Amino acid sequence: MSPVLSCTGLDAGYNGRPCVRGFDLELGAGEVLALLGPNGAGKTTVLMSLAGLLPTLAGTVFVDGHQVKSGHARSAAKAGLVLVPDDRSLFTSLTVEENLRLSVRSRRSWPAERDSILETFPQLADRLKVPAGALSGGEQQMLAIGRALVQHPKVLLIDELSMGLAPVIVERLLPVVRAVADSTGAAVILVEQHVQLALEVADTAMVMRHGNQVLRGDAAELAATPDVIENAYMGEAFASS
Repeated sequence: MSPVLSCTGLDAGYNGRPCVRGFDLELGAGEVLALLGPNGAGKTTVLMSLAGLLPTLAGTVFVDGHQVKSGHARSAAKAGLVLVPDDRSLFTSLTVEENLRLSVRSRRSWPAERDSILETFPQLADRLKVPAGALSGGEQQMLAIGRALVQHPKVLLIDELSMGLAPVIVERLLPVVRAVADSTGAAVILVEQHVQLALEVADTAMVMRHGNQVLRGDAAELAATPDVIENAYMGEAFASS
C-alpha cells in the first residue's frame, strides 16, 4: 500500500541555515508516529515545514503521491496536511461553535460536522456558546483538535498536545488521537514530551537530536526499553529496529 505521507531528504531551517537535515519518513493511513526528542531537536521545524508554514531548503514532500509545494500553507492544506500548533492558535474572542464553523469546508456539512466533533469531545457540548478564551486548557486543546478534524485531514500534525496541561488531562486526550487515526484513516505525527504516554498510542516512534534522526522503531518495543530512548536523547545514535 502506498504511503499517505512521504518525505525524502528534507532540510529545513531559518535564514537559509538548516536545523533539520536529511529528514526521511513514510507514514501509512491510520499510522501514528510519536516524534520525540529534547527541546531544540527540530521537531516543530519539521511540522512547520510539512504544513507549508516554513519553506524547505531541500527535499520533497508527497501526500498520496502528489508533491506538496514548499512554503505554501494553502497548498499543504489543500493536499490534506493540517497542523494543530503548540499555541493552539484559537480565536479567543469567538465562541467554540464559531471557531469550528470557520474551519468547515462546506456550510451544508456543518450540522454533521458539529455532531461528529461533539461525539469525539462531548465535554464541548455545553461550551458551544462560550468564547474560546474562557475555556480550560484541556477544553482549548479539544477545540484545537476538533477544528483540525472538521478539515478532514489526510495527515494530522499535532505539536505538543500536552503543553500547559495536567498529566491526567493528557492521559485522556492522547487515546483520542489513537481513536481518530483508527476511525478516519488519517496519518498522525504527534510531537510530545510525555514520552511513555505517547508511545502507548503510537505505532512507530522517532527520536530527533540536533536536527537529525537518531532512533526509529516500533513504539511498543521502544516503550519496553526506555533506556534506549534515554540514550538517544542523551546523544547515542541507534540503528532502526
